[in-house]
Amino acid sequence: MPDPAGLLAWYDRHRRVLPWRARAGHKTAPYAVWLSEIMLQQTTVKTVGAYYVKFLSQWPTVEALARSPLDDVLRAWAGLGYYARARNLHACAIAVVERHGGEFPADLEALRALPGIGDYTAAAVGAIAFDLPAVPVDGNVERVVSRLFAVEDQLPAAKPEIKRLAASLMPPARTGDFAQAMMDLGATICTPRKPACALCPFDSVCIARARGDQESFPRKAPKREGKLRRGAAFVVLREDGRVLLRQRPEKGLLGAMTEVPGSDWSHDFDAATALEAAPKLGGKVKWRKLAGEVTHVFTHFPLALTVFVAQVPKAAAAPKGARWVEVADLPGEALPNVMRKVLAHALD
Repeated sequence: MPDPAGLLAWYDRHRRVLPWRARAGHKTAPYAVWLSEIMLQQTTVKTVGAYYVKFLSQWPTVEALARSPLDDVLRAWAGLGYYARARNLHACAIAVVERHGGEFPADLEALRALPGIGDYTAAAVGAIAFDLPAVPVDGNVERVVSRLFAVEDQLPAAKPEIKRLAASLMPPARTGDFAQAMMDLGATICTPRKPACALCPFDSVCIARARGDQESFPRKAPKREGKLRRGAAFVVLREDGRVLLRQRPEKGLLGAMTEVPGSDWSHDFDAATALEAAPKLGGKVKWRKLAGEVTHVFTHFPLALTVFVAQVPKAAAAPKGARWVEVADLPGEALPNVMRKVLAHALD
């Protein structure tokens, strides 16, 4: 049976230095754990670092974040992707202030009841911030456990068994350090390809290592690729160096983010009728179709956008629900990556 004491000893020597992680012997603030864990969902540590530092500088407390307009949060989040996380982040901050007086609860059920916090994030905050008896199981931990015990079932069906096995390893104390040690082990030693098994504290008891097929774990069901969707994006440039932007609906994909006007995205998009979806600017507008397409891959489907560009006079008014923005100010807008690609294609 794997010994958590060996893992903790390894962690004490090799723990990663991360912007949100407290020094050895200190506890990480619940706000820091929660903020980092929400950012790290579907995103790499390398990408998150700069965003985390910026967020903490702008909103050093959960109360400050709760007071901030959602638009400001979305602007700061732009580029991290999976934008529902930003909306849930803001809603959760408000809930922590309103329900718990600005203090994250040291209770797993109460944590799970907060917006945007599921089993994993509740376990991460609970263990790391409060030393509660919980093991957060992310992709790194899934890989470690599935190799240790050679879990043959495929993901995602194997998740309950992997969680049960991970919980069986939990030590009676230092549960926060154990959680972070498992994450670090998966990130630095038990990597997807060419794991450094000789350096692993579990090397002698890993079933997959003994069999020599560790890289085949975790078993994964074949991934289904979504069907390509197409659409049109309309970049309107005014003579005074402004571009037309609008806000997407609050619900749905990229909710409340900023975009250039465009058509619906569909499997049966007809480029011949694309201009029917163009913004109504009054008077005759001459649209120019750019060569090529802007492509982007979302979690569930790939997207290809045809980009149209138009130049309009300085006096042109913005349609209802849209606004003119200085091109120089675009970096500060809450633009998702796909829209930044569209604007780069049009303004190049």
